[in-house]
Amino acid sequence: MYYGYPKYVSVAEKQAKAEKKLAALKKKNPGIQPVVIQGQALAKTWWGKAWNKNLERYADYANRIGRGRSYVRHGAVLDLQIQPGKVSGLVMGSTSTPYRVTVTINPIPQKQWQHIKDQCKGKMESIKQLMAGKFPKALEDLFTQQGKGLFPSPKEIELDCSCPDSAVMCKHVAAVLYGIGVRLDQDPGLFFVLRKAKVNDLISETVKETKKDLLSRSEKKSSRMIDEESRNLSDMFGIDLDMDGSAPLPPAVPESPGKASSKPGKPGPVKSKPGRSKAARAEKKSPRSADTGKKNAAAKIKDAAGIETLFRRRTKGHTTAAELIEKSDMDPQKIRNILYGLIKKGKLERVSRGVYKWVRPEPL
Repeated sequence: MYYGYPKYVSVAEKQAKAEKKLAALKKKNPGIQPVVIQGQALAKTWWGKAWNKNLERYADYANRIGRGRSYVRHGAVLDLQIQPGKVSGLVMGSTSTPYRVTVTINPIPQKQWQHIKDQCKGKMESIKQLMAGKFPKALEDLFTQQGKGLFPSPKEIELDCSCPDSAVMCKHVAAVLYGIGVRLDQDPGLFFVLRKAKVNDLISETVKETKKDLLSRSEKKSSRMIDEESRNLSDMFGIDLDMDGSAPLPPAVPESPGKASSKPGKPGPVKSKPGRSKAARAEKKSPRSADTGKKNAAAKIKDAAGIETLFRRRTKGHTTAAELIEKSDMDPQKIRNILYGLIKKGKLERVSRGVYKWVRPEPL
């Protein structure tokens, strides 16, 4: 101590200390999950930013939560695990032993959750944007409404830290709270785990209402086409959505041009021009956009080798299953099988649900 003040420790010294401790912890527990900040921003997607903004707008937290920013930036959060209603963290402080932090969050009230589900009905595109981490303007006010939205208020959060600081919001707790925002950047589905809310209910009810709305307003979209859109959404989130409780629709019977058959049950003559798809009409109207479409089609991932190449090129970042499905022409289930195969071979690591990263094989 110097004149009653603790000895100054540089940022580099703090980082080195945290890295040394993390390496030791990983030997004992390979499943440890440190919080890593890439770049200057604490959060990059809507989910992470909204989480941090929600905490900072409450007077209970606003004056003290900023103490955790430097800690989380310098890699002091050595481990952060999100479970239903609970977050556990290890934060490196001034001592040689990391402090244990526990954040307990109440489940979202059932009445409040039902209100949110009702307001989301029919907004399939907004839900897809939310789960992809994009800025969901259509639902922002609903989700972030103070005291009534998805995000918890201070009275719904209980904080605990093993450090000697008597303050409820110590630096280590604040670092973990910001670390949660980083995790939500990587996997927004963890938010619903934390608040004990069934995201499957939100998505399935949204899809059902969207289907009803489209059928009532559009004569061009058949029930079969809308069911296909619903299945695409189901594939994106890796969940089973039963739209109406009935058995899966049978494959469409191919129609050939010609005279109508007199036998019952046979398809009649085709009124519209066969083979004229929406993409083809767009190509006829706009040659330039058609050329762009051809380039994008050429860049689609075609096989397992393509998926492996994408991961090799992105060794420092994470890739989601939803992104692979979007960039590929393959069946979503085939993509998941390929990912599982790469994990078994030790080439890929599952960071969290639907999020993967490439693991460089060790040299022989």
